[in-house]
Amino acid sequence: MKTKTLKKNKVNVVTLGCSKNIFDSEVMMNQLKANKFEVEHESKNEDAEIVIINTCGFIDNAKQESIDTILQYAEAKKDGRVDKVYVTGCLSERYREDLEAEIPNVDAFFGTRELPRLLKTLKADYKKELIGERLITTPNHYAYFKIAEGCDRPCSFCAIPLMRGKHVSTPIEQLVVSAKQLAAQGVKELILIAQDLTYYGLDIYKKRALADLLRQLSDVEGIEWIRLHYAFPSGFPMEVLDVMRERDNICNYIDIPLQHISDPMLKSMRRGTTKKKTMELIEAFRAKVPDMAIRTTLIAGYPGETEEDFKEMEEWVKNTRFDRLGIFTYSHEENTHAFLLEDDVPEEVKEERAQRIMDIQSDISFDLNQEKVGKTYKVLFDRVEGDYFVGRTEFDSPEVDNEVLVPKSQFVRLGDFSKVKILRAEHFDLFGEIVD
Repeated sequence: MKTKTLKKNKVNVVTLGCSKNIFDSEVMMNQLKANKFEVEHESKNEDAEIVIINTCGFIDNAKQESIDTILQYAEAKKDGRVDKVYVTGCLSERYREDLEAEIPNVDAFFGTRELPRLLKTLKADYKKELIGERLITTPNHYAYFKIAEGCDRPCSFCAIPLMRGKHVSTPIEQLVVSAKQLAAQGVKELILIAQDLTYYGLDIYKKRALADLLRQLSDVEGIEWIRLHYAFPSGFPMEVLDVMRERDNICNYIDIPLQHISDPMLKSMRRGTTKKKTMELIEAFRAKVPDMAIRTTLIAGYPGETEEDFKEMEEWVKNTRFDRLGIFTYSHEENTHAFLLEDDVPEEVKEERAQRIMDIQSDISFDLNQEKVGKTYKVLFDRVEGDYFVGRTEFDSPEVDNEVLVPKSQFVRLGDFSKVKILRAEHFDLFGEIVD
């Protein structure tokens, strides 16, 4: 038994899933620290008395990873390597009763909006004066910046509204205060996240207010990049593009998950758009902001997807030439509208179709990267890896997009911007030298 070696009131927070979960963990960690807990994120020391697992329940693979992690720490508790195990987040919100029955060694389960109750269980106070503040777990120079919670969209395949609830926008003045706090801590890049950026403001301002928010965040001294993630295509507020053109510190970048292009698929997915409208939207993006990098996400193997539907998506991907693209295989999620449909595309066909799309995208990425050779870009450096400093241009988000590699023979300070001339390019990496 190792219980006696554990640090009393030390908490290890383990985060699974998306950037929204990272944000939530950072808020929770700040509250714990204010209550005199010692807090680490994904600690390797294994000396924490308490473990809190922030889970993901999005698709099958994510759910399995969350379950495996819970079981791992439940076993650690049984062996005396931790004293208390708590579970929060999306999986816990959605499957609490099942998890309580199947994994009784966990001390308590909490939903996505139950931070005050979790803190109370730990005999800690929820400090309202800390709203908007958090402990950053990313490198100090960038931070995920959640502007809304929940989602009102009716997408047939998505269980997120079941786990995150209805859309709730955070007021602009509160977000500006948070941005100033982050800038004071040295954060230079804000990565705006929500289940749906497009919907921002409709609930509290009765209009789409993303452009208004961007203007005010853009004025915050010290914030050099603002990046947009997870915009919904239907009802996209086009004035956002005007702000993007006007303001140098708003990256010419957007992450807009489109999911499919076949009209029968879009209709069944309840996306509220069509192939024609989708193609017109992308054309409008490129007309208004010609050098914009567009990232999208697609789904392969949705119920009823024929080879004809898929080939239509395949051709569209070839012709549209997205800068960045990811693809999921369809996951049949209970209590969603699509769960009423037959999951009739075999798993191996889903995987094969997804790979076909990624092969196309790999070639597109290679071609687009070759066009960058000889050009100079402003690069923000994130880390050191092997023989290189690794950074990103304004057209790349951390973790998911291309990277710029500069030899360690040239000195770079992490978290700083430098001008880099690109000397050669691979499918997803650019190699360059500092020129300023």
